[in-house]
Amino acid sequence: MQAVPAHTHGPVSAAQVALLASEAAVQKRTADLEARFGDPWDTANPLGHGPILAADAKGRLQAAAEDLLDDFRLNAEFVPAALGGRLVRADTLARILRPVFRRDQSLGVGYGVFSLLAGASVWAGGSAEQQRWAADLLLGGGRLAVSYRELAHGNAFLRDEFRLTQGGKGLVLNGTKRVIINADRAQGLVVVCRSSDEPGSQAHSTLLLDRGRLPAGRVKDLAPYPMVGMRGCRMTGLAFDDCPVPADGLLGAVGGGVELALKSFAFTRSVLPAMVLAGGDTALRTALRFAEQRGVGGRPLPRNPQARRTLAGAFTDLLICDSLSLAAMRAAGHHRGITGVYAAATKYLLPILLNDAVHELSVLLGSSIYVRDGEFGIFQKHVRDLPVTSLGHAGAAAALSTISPQLPALARRCWQPAGAGDTGDPSLFALRQDQPALAFSRLETSPDSDVLCAELLAAAGFLEEHPDLEFTAVLQPLVRLLTAELRRLRAACTTLAPLSRHCLANPQTYALADRYTLLLAAAACLGVWRHQQGGPDVFLARSGWLVSALLRICTRLGIGPLPAGAPAPEAQVFAELLRRHHQPSSFDLYDSPLAAAG
Repeated sequence: MQAVPAHTHGPVSAAQVALLASEAAVQKRTADLEARFGDPWDTANPLGHGPILAADAKGRLQAAAEDLLDDFRLNAEFVPAALGGRLVRADTLARILRPVFRRDQSLGVGYGVFSLLAGASVWAGGSAEQQRWAADLLLGGGRLAVSYRELAHGNAFLRDEFRLTQGGKGLVLNGTKRVIINADRAQGLVVVCRSSDEPGSQAHSTLLLDRGRLPAGRVKDLAPYPMVGMRGCRMTGLAFDDCPVPADGLLGAVGGGVELALKSFAFTRSVLPAMVLAGGDTALRTALRFAEQRGVGGRPLPRNPQARRTLAGAFTDLLICDSLSLAAMRAAGHHRGITGVYAAATKYLLPILLNDAVHELSVLLGSSIYVRDGEFGIFQKHVRDLPVTSLGHAGAAAALSTISPQLPALARRCWQPAGAGDTGDPSLFALRQDQPALAFSRLETSPDSDVLCAELLAAAGFLEEHPDLEFTAVLQPLVRLLTAELRRLRAACTTLAPLSRHCLANPQTYALADRYTLLLAAAACLGVWRHQQGGPDVFLARSGWLVSALLRICTRLGIGPLPAGAPAPEAQVFAELLRRHHQPSSFDLYDSPLAAAG
């Protein structure tokens, strides 16, 4: 690989890695980044909502915000600690990036998150030399861009792909891909390309290319692709015309592109939605601010129960999303074989829940939903940006295509009756507990157990043993409905013929996979709640938010009948929402302090 500006990185001790991953260090870095951005509602803040909207109107990222992230050395968060960066765990990385995504999702994606997605393939399958080169590039302030093959061709404008052939003088790359974020700003390129005409999973290979080593006349930057959302991102493309590729450009083995992509997806498919969740936080905060100041439908918020239900429901959806993403990211850190399935479920379900929540909130704003500036213009920007963040290398079809082939084996091996098999894993849900460092080389994609479904069954037993807990009379029938749904899912999936893990799914398995993701979300919520009992987080240990979450999930599943009197916990959830809004603190599981006007 071509040299990049050198950086001195001595050996990293286990103690240094543990310090980087410690709760105190994560809170400090997150608070530091939050404080640097300042109060987004302060009209005098040069990094507030107003300047962000002005930059978005011009289709660019805010220069001052990029300078801030340069000074923070955000790229170091994308580089493993062993290579001189600050990346140790997936779940802590997502928390640190949320202050960026709360302000501007275009900034989060356009500044460097796709460097993280590209880097994941290098950390998972690159040689020591390739990893050192990519790490030095990022730590020096450079960028990586990634061009994945769209595994299920779920996004029409991403169907084009590159082709790698063996020419007379070595490897040659041809083809055009219309949309690659930061392609024109990145020195390093991670490119998945077709390398064989044979069918099957070994028809693609992955390259790590240095733009400085490619002949200028053989690679061309394409014009920016016009987008409705994420307007500040550089959505350009690349065209290769008989471009020679260095022999050391192969990332991993020839024909290993799909395997490497799936391994990196076990990390990226959970961590990116967990960051994007912060955009839903800002949408909810904006809608609540509007409702408090102007009322809804001519009525002030305290006298509008429907508006309060909508706001409490959106808050509950954010907690559901964070519970599932937390479990998926923790599973990656524990190197569980089902990590790839959980990550795909997160990538599939979170965009659905977040988009639905934001559109429900838009009703509260009425005609103000169309405003693109002023105090409430940031809501409209997040409405436009949220759907775009669910596209890219792993849309809904690709995520379901990862889950579906695993369903028959999971049903036969893992979804056991209560009292049998795995009993869950508390470390997946303990919010501030120390966790093992993530090893990219050990990311797994072959399920050997289903710890979340085990948690669902364990929670059912826990409720039977603790009948005096708050709202138990509502929780018990809800959990019985969910465990009955798991039994129905098991019966349906055991009848499926075994599928190749690389084959495309069909409408039947897509429908089953969809229901499975909702059961995983319910199990994750139960896990978070169950393992907060007796802990310091009073709200999460109480049952109101859990009842609200399970009711919403059961409604999506279409199962019932729902227990009478179930909506009672809404007041508890809405009171917590108001507390966090006025404090202020984040609307996720961590209740993190936010910057406020001094």
